[in-house]
Amino acid sequence: MSSNTLDRSLVLDAVRVTEAAAIASWTMLGRGDEMAADQAAVDAMRNALNELNIDGEIVIGEGERDEAPMLYIGEKVGTGKGPRIDIALDPLEGTTLAAKAQPNALTVMAWAPKGTLLNAPDTYMDKIACGPGLPPGVIDLDRTPAENVKALAEAKGVPATEITVCVLDRPRHAEIIAGLRSVGARVHLITDGDVAGVINTTDPSTGIDLYLGSGGAPEGVLACAALKCVGGQFQGRLLFRSADERARAARWGVTDLDKKYDLHEIVRDEAIFAATGVTRGGLVDGVVFRDGCVHTHTLVMNSSTGTVREVRMKRKV
Repeated sequence: MSSNTLDRSLVLDAVRVTEAAAIASWTMLGRGDEMAADQAAVDAMRNALNELNIDGEIVIGEGERDEAPMLYIGEKVGTGKGPRIDIALDPLEGTTLAAKAQPNALTVMAWAPKGTLLNAPDTYMDKIACGPGLPPGVIDLDRTPAENVKALAEAKGVPATEITVCVLDRPRHAEIIAGLRSVGARVHLITDGDVAGVINTTDPSTGIDLYLGSGGAPEGVLACAALKCVGGQFQGRLLFRSADERARAARWGVTDLDKKYDLHEIVRDEAIFAATGVTRGGLVDGVVFRDGCVHTHTLVMNSSTGTVREVRMKRKV
């Protein structure tokens, strides 16, 4: 299928879907119930998708069919009458953040022509990412954290002490953090939300130069869709915690379980990416109910046109 199917109507459709999920999950904001917040987002996102004139298939979703009753991998969504597309989604990126009413909870979705998104299993992925305008190969998963900082600093013409690296605050990253600090890099720790962490490397106003560490493989695919739209570099390698996870990956067509993927192997054609804020964060503002209206803030990108739009919606309720 041609990437010409990713037209303007699909951009607006993506916004409607993530807006619906964000508003629904906001109703459970701060109530301490992660599952309820996620379920509200899932229900709203699925309903919104099924109203669209698309022939969509979930390739990154809530899990396999026996694990998730809705938005499972392989589920067909839409009316079936429109373009054939792969869909990657996270109805609530940062369920803990939403349950605690903390910043940076998002609803996220990406789509691309059928058969062009990596069908990543629900496991971990080693990730490294940086923004656009840098020499190809400036970062590499097979280098040490210190080596990557030095290479990035040299490419940017700054000392290593001026490089800021975003890392998920997890015990497994202690060695990475030590390596970064050994060359004087600043480490920006986040509790959740590594999709936004990767995207922030593309925006100079965030001060984030590099993203490094392991997180969910599905989130890696979503982040790559955003980078496909705005530029940047990404490498990822799947991490398996058990023989069952390796077998699952093989079932989904992953033949080289130790492969180091780059951005264009994860997203192999044009893509549309949308993220709506549930709570305020560095990427987008959160949902607000004020004066009888609901307000949302969405970031939507289209790689085929190179456009990035901020959409602010106000609707009476």
